[in-house]
Amino acid sequence: MNRTVFLIDGFNVYHSLENASKDLSGKSTKWLDIKSLCSSYLGNIGSNAILKDIYYFSAYATHLSPNNPGVVQRHRNYIKCLEDSGIHCEMNRFKEKIIKCPNCKQPFSRHEEKETDVSISVKIIELFHNDECDTVVIVSGDTDISPAARTAKLLFPAKHVWFLFPYKRSNEDLRKLNPGQNIKIRKESYTKHQFPNPHILSDGTTISKPATW
Repeated sequence: MNRTVFLIDGFNVYHSLENASKDLSGKSTKWLDIKSLCSSYLGNIGSNAILKDIYYFSAYATHLSPNNPGVVQRHRNYIKCLEDSGIHCEMNRFKEKIIKCPNCKQPFSRHEEKETDVSISVKIIELFHNDECDTVVIVSGDTDISPAARTAKLLFPAKHVWFLFPYKRSNEDLRKLNPGQNIKIRKESYTKHQFPNPHILSDGTTISKPATW
Protein backbone atom coordinates (compact mmCIF):
# COMPACT_ATOMS: atom_id res chain seq x y z
CA MET A 1 0.00 0.00 0.00
CA ASN A 2 1.45 3.35 -1.10
CA ARG A 3 -0.08 6.07 1.08
CA THR A 4 -0.11 9.15 -1.14
CA VAL A 5 -0.56 12.80 -0.13
CA PHE A 6 -1.07 15.66 -2.59
CA LEU A 7 0.17 19.18 -1.79
CA ILE A 8 -1.55 21.84 -3.88
CA ASP A 9 0.04 25.21 -4.68
CA GLY A 10 -3.25 27.09 -4.96
CA PHE A 11 -2.15 30.11 -6.96
CA ASN A 12 0.07 28.09 -9.27
CA VAL A 13 -2.99 26.00 -10.09
CA TYR A 14 -5.22 29.08 -10.35
CA HIS A 15 -3.03 30.69 -13.01
CA SER A 16 -2.90 27.35 -14.81
CA LEU A 17 -6.71 27.26 -14.83
CA GLU A 18 -6.79 30.75 -16.36
CA ASN A 19 -4.44 29.56 -19.12
CA ALA A 20 -6.57 26.47 -19.70
CA SER A 21 -9.81 28.46 -19.93
CA LYS A 22 -8.24 30.79 -22.45
CA ASP A 23 -6.88 27.91 -24.55
CA LEU A 24 -10.24 26.14 -24.35
CA SER A 25 -12.02 29.17 -25.85
CA GLY A 26 -13.35 30.36 -22.52
CA LYS A 27 -14.59 27.00 -21.25
CA SER A 28 -15.09 26.97 -17.48
CA THR A 29 -12.30 25.34 -15.42
CA LYS A 30 -12.10 27.26 -12.11
CA TRP A 31 -14.86 25.27 -10.34
CA LEU A 32 -12.25 22.53 -10.01
CA ASP A 33 -12.93 19.42 -7.92
CA ILE A 34 -9.36 18.96 -6.72
CA LYS A 35 -9.99 15.66 -4.94
CA SER A 36 -11.45 14.14 -8.09
CA LEU A 37 -8.55 15.46 -10.19
CA CYS A 38 -5.86 14.14 -7.82
CA SER A 39 -7.56 10.76 -7.49
CA SER A 40 -7.48 10.36 -11.27
CA TYR A 41 -3.64 10.35 -11.21
CA LEU A 42 -3.17 7.67 -8.55
CA GLY A 43 -2.80 5.00 -11.25
CA ASN A 44 0.15 6.92 -12.73
CA ILE A 45 1.93 6.78 -9.39
CA GLY A 46 1.46 3.05 -8.97
CA SER A 47 -1.12 0.29 -8.85
CA ASN A 48 -0.91 0.23 -5.05
CA ALA A 49 -1.26 4.00 -4.55
CA ILE A 50 -4.12 5.11 -2.31
CA LEU A 51 -5.21 8.65 -1.50
CA LYS A 52 -4.25 9.47 2.09
CA ASP A 53 -4.76 13.26 2.23
CA ILE A 54 -4.80 16.46 0.19
CA TYR A 55 -3.48 19.81 1.45
CA TYR A 56 -4.35 23.03 -0.37
CA PHE A 57 -2.20 26.14 0.22
CA SER A 58 -3.36 29.59 -0.84
CA ALA A 59 -4.20 33.11 0.43
CA TYR A 60 -7.16 35.47 0.25
CA ALA A 61 -6.47 38.42 -2.06
CA THR A 62 -7.92 41.02 0.30
CA HIS A 63 -5.88 43.76 -1.38
CA LEU A 64 -8.01 43.33 -4.51
CA SER A 65 -11.31 43.78 -2.64
CA PRO A 66 -11.68 47.56 -3.17
CA ASN A 67 -11.78 47.13 -6.96
CA ASN A 68 -13.21 43.62 -6.99
CA PRO A 69 -15.44 43.29 -3.89
CA GLY A 70 -16.49 39.72 -4.64
CA VAL A 71 -13.03 38.22 -5.06
CA VAL A 72 -12.52 37.12 -1.45
CA GLN A 73 -16.08 35.81 -0.98
CA ARG A 74 -15.81 33.73 -4.17
CA HIS A 75 -12.58 32.23 -2.86
CA ARG A 76 -14.11 31.57 0.59
CA ASN A 77 -17.04 29.75 -0.99
CA TYR A 78 -14.68 27.65 -3.07
CA ILE A 79 -12.67 26.79 0.05
CA LYS A 80 -15.88 25.57 1.69
CA CYS A 81 -16.38 23.18 -1.24
CA LEU A 82 -12.81 21.91 -0.97
CA GLU A 83 -13.04 21.39 2.79
CA ASP A 84 -16.38 19.63 2.40
CA SER A 85 -14.65 17.14 0.07
CA GLY A 86 -12.09 16.39 2.80
CA ILE A 87 -9.25 18.67 1.71
CA HIS A 88 -7.15 20.42 4.37
CA CYS A 89 -6.91 24.11 3.43
CA GLU A 90 -4.07 26.20 4.83
CA MET A 91 -4.43 29.90 4.10
CA ASN A 92 -1.42 32.19 4.12
CA ARG A 93 -1.25 35.90 3.31
CA PHE A 94 -0.31 38.60 0.83
CA LYS A 95 2.27 41.17 1.90
CA GLU A 96 2.70 44.65 0.45
CA LYS A 97 6.13 45.32 -1.02
CA ILE A 98 7.44 48.70 -2.20
CA ILE A 99 9.65 48.44 -5.27
CA LYS A 100 11.11 50.91 -7.75
CA CYS A 101 10.18 51.07 -11.39
CA PRO A 102 13.27 50.06 -13.40
CA ASN A 103 12.51 52.80 -15.96
CA CYS A 104 11.34 55.89 -14.07
CA LYS A 105 12.78 54.86 -10.66
CA GLN A 106 9.56 55.85 -8.92
CA PRO A 107 8.41 53.61 -6.04
CA PHE A 108 5.16 51.69 -6.32
CA SER A 109 3.34 49.08 -4.31
CA ARG A 110 3.01 45.41 -5.20
CA HIS A 111 1.45 42.58 -3.23
CA GLU A 112 3.16 39.20 -3.08
CA GLU A 113 1.83 35.95 -1.73
CA LYS A 114 3.95 34.94 1.25
CA GLU A 115 4.58 31.69 3.10
CA THR A 116 2.98 29.20 0.68
CA ASP A 117 6.28 27.80 -0.63
CA VAL A 118 7.61 27.55 2.91
CA SER A 119 4.38 25.93 4.13
CA ILE A 120 4.54 23.29 1.40
CA SER A 121 8.22 22.64 2.06
CA VAL A 122 7.68 22.23 5.79
CA LYS A 123 4.69 19.95 5.19
CA ILE A 124 6.80 17.58 3.05
CA ILE A 125 9.34 17.10 5.83
CA GLU A 126 6.62 16.86 8.49
CA LEU A 127 4.70 14.16 6.60
CA PHE A 128 7.79 12.03 6.04
CA HIS A 129 9.18 12.54 9.53
CA ASN A 130 5.88 11.45 11.10
CA ASP A 131 5.56 8.56 8.62
CA GLU A 132 2.13 9.82 7.57
CA CYS A 133 2.62 8.78 3.94
CA ASP A 134 4.92 6.98 1.54
CA THR A 135 4.62 9.39 -1.39
CA VAL A 136 4.14 13.16 -1.62
CA VAL A 137 2.84 14.60 -4.89
CA ILE A 138 3.57 18.32 -5.27
CA VAL A 139 1.06 20.01 -7.56
CA SER A 140 3.11 23.00 -8.68
CA GLY A 141 5.75 24.08 -11.14
CA ASP A 142 7.45 26.49 -8.74
CA THR A 143 11.19 25.88 -8.36
CA ASP A 144 11.17 27.46 -4.88
CA ILE A 145 10.00 24.06 -3.63
CA SER A 146 12.98 22.19 -5.10
CA PRO A 147 15.33 22.55 -2.05
CA ALA A 148 12.74 20.89 0.18
CA ALA A 149 12.19 18.10 -2.36
CA ARG A 150 15.95 17.51 -2.55
CA THR A 151 16.28 17.47 1.24
CA ALA A 152 13.33 15.10 1.63
CA LYS A 153 14.88 12.63 -0.81
CA LEU A 154 18.18 12.80 1.08
CA LEU A 155 16.71 12.40 4.57
CA PHE A 156 14.03 9.86 3.66
CA PRO A 157 15.40 7.67 0.84
CA ALA A 158 12.59 5.14 1.26
CA LYS A 159 9.97 7.82 0.54
CA HIS A 160 9.00 9.24 -2.85
CA VAL A 161 8.43 12.76 -4.16
CA TRP A 162 6.45 13.28 -7.36
CA PHE A 163 5.60 16.45 -9.28
CA LEU A 164 2.19 16.88 -10.88
CA PHE A 165 2.67 19.91 -13.12
CA PRO A 166 -0.40 22.09 -13.68
CA TYR A 167 -1.16 22.88 -17.32
CA LYS A 168 1.52 25.23 -18.75
CA ARG A 169 3.43 25.10 -15.45
CA SER A 170 5.86 22.27 -16.14
CA ASN A 171 9.46 22.97 -15.13
CA GLU A 172 12.61 21.44 -16.59
CA ASP A 173 14.65 21.81 -13.38
CA LEU A 174 12.01 20.01 -11.33
CA ARG A 175 11.69 17.35 -14.02
CA LYS A 176 15.45 16.69 -13.86
CA LEU A 177 15.24 16.53 -10.07
CA ASN A 178 12.71 13.71 -10.29
CA PRO A 179 13.17 11.84 -13.58
CA GLY A 180 10.33 9.43 -14.15
CA GLN A 181 8.33 10.83 -11.25
CA ASN A 182 6.51 13.74 -12.83
CA ILE A 183 3.25 14.12 -14.71
CA LYS A 184 1.78 16.95 -16.77
CA ILE A 185 -1.88 17.87 -16.37
CA ARG A 186 -3.64 18.34 -19.71
CA LYS A 187 -6.04 21.26 -19.98
CA GLU A 188 -8.89 18.90 -20.83
CA SER A 189 -8.43 17.16 -17.47
CA TYR A 190 -9.65 20.28 -15.69
CA THR A 191 -12.96 20.21 -17.51
CA LYS A 192 -13.49 16.56 -16.57
CA HIS A 193 -13.17 17.25 -12.85
CA GLN A 194 -15.54 20.07 -11.95
CA PHE A 195 -17.86 20.37 -8.96
CA PRO A 196 -21.56 20.16 -9.81
CA ASN A 197 -23.29 23.52 -10.08
CA PRO A 198 -24.72 24.20 -7.62
CA HIS A 199 -22.63 22.19 -5.18
CA ILE A 200 -24.47 20.95 -2.10
CA LEU A 201 -22.34 20.61 1.04
CA SER A 202 -22.79 17.76 3.49
CA ASP A 203 -24.74 20.08 5.84
CA GLY A 204 -27.20 20.93 3.06
CA THR A 205 -25.75 24.33 2.22
CA THR A 206 -25.93 25.15 -1.49
CA ILE A 207 -23.01 26.96 -3.13
CA SER A 208 -23.29 28.08 -6.73
CA LYS A 209 -20.38 28.53 -9.09
CA PRO A 210 -19.57 32.23 -9.62
CA ALA A 211 -20.99 33.51 -12.90
CA THR A 212 -17.53 34.68 -14.01
CA TRP A 213 -16.05 31.20 -13.51
